[in-house]
Amino acid sequence: MKISITKQSLYLLFFSIILLLFVLIFSFLVLIPEGKNYREQRGVLNKEAMELRRYEEFTDKTLDKLKQLQSDNAHIITSFDNSFNPTRFKKLFRSYFISLELLEQKQLADEDEFSVYEVNTTSSINSPQSFYSFLDAINKADWIIGVNFPIEFKRDHELISSSFTMRVYRSKKVSQQ
Repeated sequence: MKISITKQSLYLLFFSIILLLFVLIFSFLVLIPEGKNYREQRGVLNKEAMELRRYEEFTDKTLDKLKQLQSDNAHIITSFDNSFNPTRFKKLFRSYFISLELLEQKQLADEDEFSVYEVNTTSSINSPQSFYSFLDAINKADWIIGVNFPIEFKRDHELISSSFTMRVYRSKKVSQQ
């Protein structure tokens, strides 16, 4: 029995075997090692994506908290931009005292990011309660004011004379403009 295989079929078989060998060699030398590398890089990418989501969530929470604080404290934030006006101060807070006198306003050394003015005041009041009402009122004023201790109270017959110093804080960026 004679097997008759044409030359064309032999060439086709030969090229098929070479192609099969090429595919196998290419698979074992290139595709499989690169697949392993791909899986490792995909794992790293998933970890980084998870970390990115965590940071984005943290950023969103922080931004929401910042916006909430800014809306809750808008009056305080704008108070730092207002310059101190002694005449307006007297007009606003004269009702808490029988007499109110602002002695001097001097520029102190700047503290961090704020320009600080020290105001010495002398006043006469009916009772300490009106002074406490005054302290509550300056918390709602258009300025950031800190009343410094000691606060001196001296009884003068039916009146109480008080003397204290205040610091008025103002944002530096506004004072430089």
